[in-house]
Parts: sequence; C-alpha cells; structure tokens
Amino acid sequence: MRRSTTTTYPGGIYPLHAVLLVSIFPLFLGAALSDYAYSKSFHIQWGTFSSWLIAGGLVFAGLAFLCAIIGLFRAEHRRGLVLAYPALLLVIWILGFINALVHARDAWAMMPTGFILSIIVTVLSVAAIWIGFSRPTVGATS
Repeated sequence: MRRSTTTTYPGGIYPLHAVLLVSIFPLFLGAALSDYAYSKSFHIQWGTFSSWLIAGGLVFAGLAFLCAIIGLFRAEHRRGLVLAYPALLLVIWILGFINALVHARDAWAMMPTGFILSIIVTVLSVAAIWIGFSRPTVGATS
C-alpha cells in the first residue's frame, strides 16, 4: 500500500518575479538616501536623481505586482498570506506614485514629505520582500 502525504515547504517564486521583487528595495532606498543628501546639501541634482530612482522603483513594483496577481491563480500558492502580498505591492505602488508626484514639485517644496514617503516605501518594500520569499507552498510527496 502506497501512502501519500502532503507537506508544506517554503516554495520559491519564479526567478523573474524574484528579480523584480528584490529590485524595488535598492531603488527606493536610493531615493530615500538621495532625498537625505538633498536635505543636507540643497543641490537639485539629488532631487532629480531621487525622482528617477522612484520611477524605476515604480516600474519594478508594478511588474512584481503583475507577477503576484498571476501567482494567485497558481494551484500551489493557495495557502499562507495569499492576498496580503499583492495588496502590499499595490500599497507600495500607490505610495510610490504619490511620492513621484511629490517629487515633481519645485525644488524645496518636495521636502520633507518626499523624504518621509521614500522612507515609508522603502520599509514597505522590505516587508514585501520578506512576505514574497516566505510564502509556503503545498506539494505532494509519495
């Protein structure tokens, strides 16, 4: 008699999804650091650099969100924090978009709101990476 058990093990996400997910952290962290540099030096180049980093973070966060939505329909990802992960990526994208709009203001008008939003989005991206890589999957072993 053959016995089949179902085990829960940490499953990996697709490599493209992993690259997209991990790429949002350095982009938003770089934006927060360049906002800090701008607040200390008053050189507009730091604000412009931050705006470009936020735009890159939004591209990668949007693509990671798309991969998370596609992952909802995969059978082995039906357990764990199923809806929290895409919802967190959506919150990151929305706050990042608001941050991009704040950084579109004239020079010093983006401070301190832009810096605070950059920090919040950076912390949320760490949480998204943590949840994205720790989602359990279910697999059958025989």
